[in-house]
Amino acid sequence: MPLHQEITDDQLLRYARHIILDEVGEEGQLELLNAKVLVVGAGGLGSPLLLYLAAAGVGTLGVIDFDTVDISNLQRQILHATDRVGISKVDSAVAAIRAINPEVVVREHKTRLTAENAVDLIAEYDLVADGSDNFTTRYLVNDACHLAQRPLVAGALQRFEGQLSTFKSHLGGANPCYRCLFPNPPPPSMTASCETAGIFGSIAGVIGTTQATEILKELLGLGESLSGSLLLFDALNTTFRKIKIPPDPACPLCGSQPTITSLREIETAEN
Repeated sequence: MPLHQEITDDQLLRYARHIILDEVGEEGQLELLNAKVLVVGAGGLGSPLLLYLAAAGVGTLGVIDFDTVDISNLQRQILHATDRVGISKVDSAVAAIRAINPEVVVREHKTRLTAENAVDLIAEYDLVADGSDNFTTRYLVNDACHLAQRPLVAGALQRFEGQLSTFKSHLGGANPCYRCLFPNPPPPSMTASCETAGIFGSIAGVIGTTQATEILKELLGLGESLSGSLLLFDALNTTFRKIKIPPDPACPLCGSQPTITSLREIETAEN
């Protein structure tokens, strides 16, 4: 697809509230129109993410998900609708995105992200947003983004809490990766899904829209990046807390002597 070289009259109207911001302007909007973002998971986090990125005019959105819409998803996954229960979440996402902004190019990936396809797929995009709901995928996305040299904006949810960070470990310096914070996945006995632990539906909106904001900031180079920090949200106490995450020199992925240089064995070892 050819790059957008100038803003059209219709785009001036659609994105007027962006363009009048000095920090964005026409140049910034063109950057968004030419940007490519991969969203991993079209669920609770992927729903507000995809809607706000599409509304903002991010020109190409990749959606990877192998699941179908279930009626139990609708309590928090606002991308989907009752009349789309039973269809592919990717197909449902495409319908929602095209309804809000038909200009957006949607790349459909109706597959599971694996060690075999992750690096090559991620390398096709400028930035990755992780909205997955399991640790195997989170570590796989983190490792693949580092190896493909792509920034990652990752969110997570449970019950009444959420967390968010940006990882740019491929840049080195003060930029950690997810493994610097959590070196290894917890054992299955210590993890719980939304299905078993529950989730307060609107938490997905709080974290997902904040995640979308951080993605737009990264694409435009605005403000202070969350790289090197972890944002924690506690809904019951209505508090946000930001803590520093230092890089781990012993990190097996981004440390001084990395042992992870390929994804081929990682997925099997950590399943």
